Amino acid sequence: MDLNRRHFLGIGASALTAGLAGCSGSSSEETATTTSSTTESTQTETATGTPEDTSYSVSMEPVGEVTLDEPPETVAHYFPDYGDMAVALGHGDTVTSMGLPSRFHVNHYDELDGVSFDTDSLTKIVGDSGISKEVFYNLDSDLHMIDPQWLINNKGFKLEPADIEEISNNVGPFFGNTIFRRTDTWHDYRYYSMYEAFRKVAEVHQEVEKYEQIKALHDEYITDVQTKLPGPDSRPNALLCWQGSNEPESFYPARLSGKGANKKATDDIGLTDALADTGIQGLSESNRGTIDYETLLEVDPDSILLRGHEGKTREEFRSTVLEFMKNHEVASELSAVKNERVFRGGPIYAGPLHHLFLVERYATGYFPDTFSGELFDRDELASIITA
Repeated sequence: MDLNRRHFLGIGASALTAGLAGCSGSSSEETATTTSSTTESTQTETATGTPEDTSYSVSMEPVGEVTLDEPPETVAHYFPDYGDMAVALGHGDTVTSMGLPSRFHVNHYDELDGVSFDTDSLTKIVGDSGISKEVFYNLDSDLHMIDPQWLINNKGFKLEPADIEEISNNVGPFFGNTIFRRTDTWHDYRYYSMYEAFRKVAEVHQEVEKYEQIKALHDEYITDVQTKLPGPDSRPNALLCWQGSNEPESFYPARLSGKGANKKATDDIGLTDALADTGIQGLSESNRGTIDYETLLEVDPDSILLRGHEGKTREEFRSTVLEFMKNHEVASELSAVKNERVFRGGPIYAGPLHHLFLVERYATGYFPDTFSGELFDRDELASIITA
């Protein structure tokens, strides 16, 4: 492995140590940088003494500051939400891996002219016995866009802080923050919203202008949708859960009120959490409990958002999962099933492009008298991505 080509990537030892410790505190300097753009260019000199602006720094908890001389050509990913960000910025070709490639849902790219991603090209990070350090050596990526605390605190992965430090020193630094949910007790450091994290990825790839164009499209789109939504009293609640079976009997609950980037689409259309005040906790690394139809019947949500079915169209979901529930002795008594308000729940790891399509899916599905057809301009979005 050629380590010399990594001379353009660096990370301060103190920042790495602080990140691996999972500290929730930040220095005043770090606090200041996280409230504004954290990309800083510095000057180096060539052999002839001519100054060149080449290096820049990007800061993100829990790792801290990473310095680069140029945008990375290869980036190891675990989270599909960050992969979606890379694609949105026109840098999908840098993505080398996913924790589980099957969870990187890319069918929405089919609607964007010139945008595509081949998930068959990805290396699967998670193996049958966890995650081996060797997978990172084999990938030999310039940067690991992965929150190291996620790798350390998921016990099934079997990675230790010393492993992360070794990979950082010998292969490339880590940079990322777990944003998809906010229920893990070990995540005692700053969270980032979807677009805050997206901005950091844009800084890494030196694509801030493209990020700002997508954000402007997003802001106009969401504002338009929200001005047309019915009043809060006319919006249904929703029970969000995961179960990938076509004949589901038990469910892993997730809390709409638990925030996290994968709740942004439901937040944007004003859905409320059917599990509020029930005492039922959301899915996390320490809580893997399930609920059954009897429990669902006690809650009797207005609607159900069921994750694990992003490979299906709406029609395929209705003819399998919903049809099974309609014929189930207990499930058929649920108001959501009777009213056919059972929908696909979206990706577990939703990035900014996923999100734009999910808002459209939920708005047209929940409020068909108000919303129909395409709610944002595909051509405009594709032109930004491919520019």
